[in-house]
Amino acid sequence: MADTIRPTAAQAQANLHAVLQLVAAGRLRCSETTRRPAGATVAAVAEVLDGGDFYPNEPIAAFAWPLLIQAGGLAELAGGRLQLTDRGRGALAKPAATTIRQLWRSWLTTTLLDEFNRVEDIKGQRAANVLTSVKTRRKAVATALAACPPDEWVTIDELFTTMRRRRETSPIVARSERALWKLYLIDPQYGSLGYSGFADWPILEGRYTLAVLFEYAAPLGLIDVEYTDPDGARTDYDHNWGADDLDRLSRYDGLLAIRLNPLGRYALGLASDYQPMVDTVAPQRTLKVLPNLDIVAVGDPTAADRLILDAHAEHTNDRVWTVRADTLLAAIEAGRTLDQFAGFLTDRATHVLPAALITLVEDVTARAVSIRDRGVVRLIECADPPLATLIAHDRKLGALCTLVGDRHLAVPVENESQFRKALRALGHTLTSPAG
Repeated sequence: MADTIRPTAAQAQANLHAVLQLVAAGRLRCSETTRRPAGATVAAVAEVLDGGDFYPNEPIAAFAWPLLIQAGGLAELAGGRLQLTDRGRGALAKPAATTIRQLWRSWLTTTLLDEFNRVEDIKGQRAANVLTSVKTRRKAVATALAACPPDEWVTIDELFTTMRRRRETSPIVARSERALWKLYLIDPQYGSLGYSGFADWPILEGRYTLAVLFEYAAPLGLIDVEYTDPDGARTDYDHNWGADDLDRLSRYDGLLAIRLNPLGRYALGLASDYQPMVDTVAPQRTLKVLPNLDIVAVGDPTAADRLILDAHAEHTNDRVWTVRADTLLAAIEAGRTLDQFAGFLTDRATHVLPAALITLVEDVTARAVSIRDRGVVRLIECADPPLATLIAHDRKLGALCTLVGDRHLAVPVENESQFRKALRALGHTLTSPAG
């Protein structure tokens, strides 16, 4: 493949919201044990990435995004499926740059993943006392990144040379000389990195740096990247035993150069604010909203836009979605807010939204708050109304329950323990139903 130059800031901001929409739609699953994305999840993320992943058949950004939003507290696992947290729902309405800065800062301290584990051809990583602290290594890479000249291309080899000169920018991978012997290529004896020259800086520290930059800093839009096919891109490991069997040492070998951009300076704390170029982030006006509440795609909505439409309307035709009260209510039940949907349509419609849609949104919003879920309660039945009234008006018990009818009490499950204790103090106890 030819060398590719990709500016990432605008794409990252679009991708953040696209991935969050996938989570809101219940499309993403991760391992309960490792929290890594499943294969179908990686494929789903790749489909919505603006411009696609860096390579068509090598997940990098598509693998990183589910981990980044977990580390940043935007999503959490429930039964193996990612769901938005309150912070994640709030991020849908906030400027993406602010959230990206928070995601990068969260990633610097997470232990969710050691990026070096993604360099699978270096074996022996799981042995005890082999690898150094991932937080320390990640901080070294971040320090080196912050020292890059703004808006200037730096080749990877130039970056490596600079990083090796300073202890604070060298992400030492192996804990000790002894640990190096446990790391190997192909064969644990003949391919051990403990042999002289077999664990040169580019092989361990360099590959770790490439993983952090290409798989996490670049998808977040902090650096623009120049890259090529990873196979044969680097020859710094050719002298190692077993290298003849490898076309590359890592999927990140194709990264050739990086450029610290304005979003990166903002995320790294080198700039106090970030002003995106308007023409790179303004949504395209691809929708027409008809008075009959049909939404027609007159352009080509992005994959993320289609997810939002699917969540709020019924997809009735290839390019048509129909909004109804029940589709909007379903969206609210899924944790979405209709004012965000109305704003979404306003930004993408070719005209002013019809009054019928505004009226429907307002009506459904009002109805959605007229009945509220107050949580799970234990229903307590008293022998007679006077006893129920006595308990409901007791100074302690009254704060822990609600009188329902003339002889029933509703006790929130989180109050049950306190309720039982206070009930005993009043001279009563709570018996379980017969059966």
